[in-house]
Formats: sequence, C-alpha cells, structure tokens
Amino acid sequence: MTLKHVEPELHYVHPTPHSPNSKLPIIVYRGALQDTSAESILSTIEPNAWLKGGQWKTYKIPHFHSNTHECYGIIKGSSTYLLGKSPIDPDTYENGEPIGFVLHVKVGDVFVLPAGITHRSLDSEGDYEFIGLYPGAATPEGNGEPRFDMHWGKESVGETKRLAQQVEAVSIPDRDPLYGLGGPLPQIWREVLSRQ
Repeated sequence: MTLKHVEPELHYVHPTPHSPNSKLPIIVYRGALQDTSAESILSTIEPNAWLKGGQWKTYKIPHFHSNTHECYGIIKGSSTYLLGKSPIDPDTYENGEPIGFVLHVKVGDVFVLPAGITHRSLDSEGDYEFIGLYPGAATPEGNGEPRFDMHWGKESVGETKRLAQQVEAVSIPDRDPLYGLGGPLPQIWREVLSRQ
C-alpha cells in the first residue's frame, strides 16, 4: 500500500459523569490511506502490532472500551461520530461548554480513540464501512484475537470513576498504527502524560 504521510489532528474530550474519556488526545490522520481495500488496510496496520477486531458498518449505540485503545481504518463512505458523551450525560458541562466532540471522517481516514472515549456514529453515507484494530497488548495469551470490553455509558458515577482507573492503566502502544516505531502516536501520548 502507498501510505501518505499526514500530520495528525489532535482532539481532547474531558471526562463526564458517565464517560471516563481520556487525558490522551484522539488522533486523526486525514486521507492517509491511498488504497482503502480491507486487505490493504490490514497489510499496512497489522505489521505495526494493531490487530483486526472486526469489520463493521454504522454503529449508533454509544459505548466505550476500558481495556484497550481502538483504531478505525475507513474502507468506504463517510460518517459523523459523537465522541466523549454518554447517552445519559447532560448536553453541557457546568461552565456551559458542550459535552462531546463531533468528528466527520471519510474513506481513507484513520483515527485512534484512546481507551475510555465514548463513541457512536450519528449518521453515515456511501455505504460506510470501517475496520477496527486494537494494539497487540490487548491480545490474550495464545489465541491471537484482540479483545475489548463494552461499556454503554450508563454506569453510575462511582462505577465510571472505577472504570476511569482501568482506562488510565491501559499502556501506550510502542507503535503508531500507520507509521510504526517512531511514528507520532506513542510520542504524542507519552508527552501528554509527562505534562500531567
């Protein structure tokens, strides 16, 4: 696959009462994939120790993973995501700032959600389809299959705080899903944590 080098976009979402979210930024690579066939995406990303967990279309149910980060490689179409807001969160923080971030993605884009970010597709066009990939560290011993837990953003405030501790314990991958060792993601995320 011919891979276009693009500078990553960074987007931060704050925790809410029902979504742990993350101190780490969401990373978006716009138009990085030149060949967007599933086979080509896998041959680009899996050698960097991000493993296929599934291939899906629009998924409108809000959810997050407390035990792994998640990379989306967009095969076709486009979609609008709401990130960082659970279905039972208010629309704004106490300071009036809106809760959540709207992200538009299309074929050829790649984006990475840190563990804990609540996400759902609001709408999609063009027979939207993507591959979900997960760092090798989320792979159980022996079977080579990525695993991820599912939380629906309807947990109590106390349970969300407990899950936030799990989120913070998820390790930063050694490799960027697109650019491998020395790629932007590990450097960006480690730098963010070093400033905490």
